[in-house]
Amino acid sequence: MNDQHRGRLTRDGIRIHEAGDFAGMHRAGQVAATILDEIAEHVQPGITTAELDRIIEDKVEAAGAKSATIGYKGYQHASCISLNHVVCHGIPGDKKLKDGDILNIDVTVIVDGWFGDTSRMYAAGSLPRKAERLIQVTHDALMLGIEAVKPGNTFGDIGHAIQSFVEGHRMSVVRDFCGHGLGRVFHAPPNVLHYGRPGTGPVLEEGMFFTIEPMVNLGRPETKVLADDWTAVTRDKSLSAQFEHSVGVTATGCEIFTLSPAGLFHPTYG
Repeated sequence: MNDQHRGRLTRDGIRIHEAGDFAGMHRAGQVAATILDEIAEHVQPGITTAELDRIIEDKVEAAGAKSATIGYKGYQHASCISLNHVVCHGIPGDKKLKDGDILNIDVTVIVDGWFGDTSRMYAAGSLPRKAERLIQVTHDALMLGIEAVKPGNTFGDIGHAIQSFVEGHRMSVVRDFCGHGLGRVFHAPPNVLHYGRPGTGPVLEEGMFFTIEPMVNLGRPETKVLADDWTAVTRDKSLSAQFEHSVGVTATGCEIFTLSPAGLFHPTYG
């Protein structure tokens, strides 16, 4: 059997991986997380997002990994860097960071055939209070979603945990983008929605691998994609934040493959 197709599929088309596959996902996830740890010191006012991306590309190569995004559907960068009101898929460029900017950096690497996918928020210089609150709510929403990951729960339970928390803080969850299955492929079933009703959707089983990556807006949830066909922004120009972990369902809960080795997953930690 081809390595890419090890394990069985559920009736929803979700791959159930074998116990030995967790180690490969952990290695890939830790390479991606380490790169995001190491880029933190470079996120300063005056640097361009293209310069940050070049540093990331160098670090991917130095780690002996491969970028999953360079060449993906024509994309030519080792990261997505989404600044302020950009929700996701921001393209690195010549824009210089200013004091008070917030940005999400999203990196996916391939290590021994396994995909490690993670993103987190950074602040350039001082962090405005409203941005700090948005980042905190988004981070906590992700972790509450992860707490819902265990066999017997559903994907609707994950979405509900995120949505109810975010909306309880008078913020909104983006509906237009979602998490996804991964493993030896970049994107696979299921779509992991960050909103939903408890008890709905496919049932979680040990061996499922997927990302949870809520995007949270200070304003309304609607987005639009710019003419470059990649960059998604908030329609009302409100600030947006996102955090992403890759996880695997275990017998009793889940393993987070992309934990920060340096404890820097949140920009005010460490």
